[in-house]
Amino acid sequence: MKFKESFKQSNVLEFDSWRFGVSPCNFSGVFCNSDQFVTRIELSNKILIGNLEFESICQLQSLEKLDLGFNNLSGIITDDLKNCTKLRFLDISMNFFNGAVPDLSSLRELEDLRLNDNGFTGQFPWKSLESLTNLTVLSVGDNPFDISSFPLEVLKLKKLKRLFLTNCSLMGRIPEGIGNLTEMENLELSTNYLTGEIPEDIVKLTKLYQLQLYANDLYGKIPVGFGNLIQLVDFDASNNSLEGDLSEIKPLERLKSLQLYENHFSGNIPHEFGDFKNLEGLSLYSNKFTGTLPQSIGSWSNFDFIDVSDNLLTGPIPPNMCKNGVMTYISMINNQFTGGIPNSYSTCSTLSRIRVSNNSLTGNVPAGIWGLPNLDFIDLAMNQFEGPVTADIVNARSLTQIRAQNNRFSGNLPMEISKASSLVSIDLSFNQLSGAIPVDIGELKKLNSLYLQENMFSGTIPSSLGECTSLNIMNLAENSFSSQIPDTLGSLSGLNSLNLSRNQLSGQIPSSLSNLKLSLLDLSNNMLTGPVPESLSIQANNGSFIGNPGLCSQSIQYFRECSNKSSHNIRILISCFLTGTIVLLISFAGFIFFKKKHNEQVKSFKSDSWQIKSFTRLSFCEKEILNLIKQENLIGKGGSGNVYRVVLGSGVELAVKHIWNTLSSEGNRSSTAMLMKRSGNLSEFEAEVATLSSIRHVNVVKLYCSITSEDSSLLVYEYLPNGSLWDRLHTTCDDDKLDWETRYEIAVGAAKGLEYLHHGCDRPVIHHDVKSSNILLDEFFKPRIADFGLAKTVQSNSTNSSTHLITGTHGYIAPEYAYTCKVNEKSDVYSFGVVLIELVTGKKAIEAEFGENKDIVDWVCRRMARGENIVELLDNSIPEVFKEYALKVLRIGVICTARLPALRPSMRTVVQMLLDAEPCKLIDIICQDDGSKKEIMVSDEKLKYNSV
Repeated sequence: MKFKESFKQSNVLEFDSWRFGVSPCNFSGVFCNSDQFVTRIELSNKILIGNLEFESICQLQSLEKLDLGFNNLSGIITDDLKNCTKLRFLDISMNFFNGAVPDLSSLRELEDLRLNDNGFTGQFPWKSLESLTNLTVLSVGDNPFDISSFPLEVLKLKKLKRLFLTNCSLMGRIPEGIGNLTEMENLELSTNYLTGEIPEDIVKLTKLYQLQLYANDLYGKIPVGFGNLIQLVDFDASNNSLEGDLSEIKPLERLKSLQLYENHFSGNIPHEFGDFKNLEGLSLYSNKFTGTLPQSIGSWSNFDFIDVSDNLLTGPIPPNMCKNGVMTYISMINNQFTGGIPNSYSTCSTLSRIRVSNNSLTGNVPAGIWGLPNLDFIDLAMNQFEGPVTADIVNARSLTQIRAQNNRFSGNLPMEISKASSLVSIDLSFNQLSGAIPVDIGELKKLNSLYLQENMFSGTIPSSLGECTSLNIMNLAENSFSSQIPDTLGSLSGLNSLNLSRNQLSGQIPSSLSNLKLSLLDLSNNMLTGPVPESLSIQANNGSFIGNPGLCSQSIQYFRECSNKSSHNIRILISCFLTGTIVLLISFAGFIFFKKKHNEQVKSFKSDSWQIKSFTRLSFCEKEILNLIKQENLIGKGGSGNVYRVVLGSGVELAVKHIWNTLSSEGNRSSTAMLMKRSGNLSEFEAEVATLSSIRHVNVVKLYCSITSEDSSLLVYEYLPNGSLWDRLHTTCDDDKLDWETRYEIAVGAAKGLEYLHHGCDRPVIHHDVKSSNILLDEFFKPRIADFGLAKTVQSNSTNSSTHLITGTHGYIAPEYAYTCKVNEKSDVYSFGVVLIELVTGKKAIEAEFGENKDIVDWVCRRMARGENIVELLDNSIPEVFKEYALKVLRIGVICTARLPALRPSMRTVVQMLLDAEPCKLIDIICQDDGSKKEIMVSDEKLKYNSV
């Protein structure tokens, strides 16, 4: 009953039978021997919440099995565990235990030990394993232990059948003695820092059915005699530096899954693979394989997927991989395959992805493929396919992406494509398609990008395109479209790029296009007439209208002036404006010179030659910005320059960051919204421009333009009047502090911004300096990720997805930087986790109360490890009704700040975890369950699943 009391927060049906006056042998999940002594407690995957008390458990002197895996248990393992001397089976895996694992030498009867997927730290007591000679299962992976090399004590456990040491910081080599563990059936050493060759004596493990070595630094060849492992079913050595051919794998005919991607293997893929009757998954991408694929591969089994992309393979695609009707994924991109797509795949209804781009494939795509009911992504680009896109695409209700550019497709685009309602992206550019675009294309409400350039389309551009409300990019260039540009395109508020160049469009440019915020507009080389709307006559659109001799403009020099009775007056106004501007600039230069003499804090601009580069439609010019860079508009200072708030004559507010192109003396750190970095120079400017100029997301700060001269650089942003999250958490009085609903929305919005950077761009963008002062708030407290001076883009051809970092902010920097000087997306996740903890606790990342060289993560983890009431960690201003949800966000923050990067979730998972913790959503679920907490516990389980 003490044991039950530990889990009083848990709404578990099993505990209904746990009552005084009832024999424990009748408790659900409890089992006794013939003498009525408890021998087993089996409560795995029951959504248990609480701190486990080993003192009460180990009073059960006959207890042989304790199975509490996959719950939400926390706390530390106390020395009381040593009293459970009869234990044969101990499973507390998939929980939230932390701290150090105590000495286990007293558990001499132990046969099965599972501590994996927790938060254990420090040194594991490997020495105590010498007493556990009966161990058959040792599973302690997915914990951030401090391990310097492979523990040789493990080699003495001769009865060991399963060894799970994945993701626990193993370094060094796999020892040669591993071959002496001849009872081994499952060996998992993945996601560590192991190096060297696969030891030769591993071929002695003839009972192995699973061998997992992926994500290490192993090199060399597959050991000679590897074919002796004839029981092997699952072999994964992907993401290493292994080389040589696969001849040693030919005898392993029981293989179900073979994954060797991202290595340096070469040679032919053995034809014996085609005879593997159990093979269900084959992943060999990013190697140097040559020759043809065995044509019978996948013919015998429930073959599920194949990925052989990025090799040098030739010959035809095997025809029978979907013979048993269960295949889901074909990926063969970037090879030299020839022939066509076999007709057999046109009836493979389970297929979700077909990716065969960048090969030498020919012929018609079998008609049924376009309409496969579960197809999500079809990628046929850069081949020599011919024939039509067939009408059975009407059945493709799951299809989200079509990539078929650079082929020879011909015929009309079928009107049935408008019924493929899940389509997000269509790229049929550089083909020979003709006829009109279907008039009902506006039914594609999710369509985000439409690339039809370089075809032979004709007729009018359908006005229904204005109903594709999600459109971001539309490229219809180099076709034969005629008639007018539809006025309805002006209603596409999210449209960012519009290219209608090199067609036969006529009539006037619709004034509705002025409503769009376009980073690219190209209407050149058509037959347009009439005036260019003044709002489109900006420098960013230079060249957008050339090749239309019928156009006129009052402000674009290479066009004739439009006939207007008031043109003389307009010319006078323009002359007056130019004269006034010159006078203003002279005055401004004098003002700068005067301020330099009287105030050394104000920097001068060495050059009068300024160049503006816009990234969106502008309603101002550089002169208007320059005139407002003055002392009274200063809102922030930093070592690299200053930040100014400028208010244009139109009333629009902007924030302007001024970066000197040479290093300046270190200034004071700003506590205002637009905090400058401490090492500003030209490279910082270029990094920020390169990152932000290509990003369009509601939760990423908007960069309007850059203005540069010989010695200075200006970045012009949207102004965010509510400062930064840091300001709102730490510098406002209690009455003005953010309420919980607002904090939650800020957390979700900022997470979505980072998710976009990591997953939504062509290449992942790593921010490098995520912190609360770089999360800015608009007038509605909606967040924007800002300050990208350290941001890096992960290159697709990089051999390492991490990148060297020069600086960051103490308290937010991920711990791996201390010993690798490298960061990747998971480093941003760590920093965001600090922000979440900061947001929930109200504490700064670094405070004196945490102790010397300690930060907020240490402070939270220490208090949780001591078993303190974690509710006391929350900001006192959070109302009682929301504390349960705040605790969920705190747990997410702790998960994000795991010491090992591999233990941290992706930002995509973090967003989903935060959405699952939404207060309103959970309150609704509670009401559906008549006030019980059952559904809240289910939500906690979701968080656990996501964190795993």
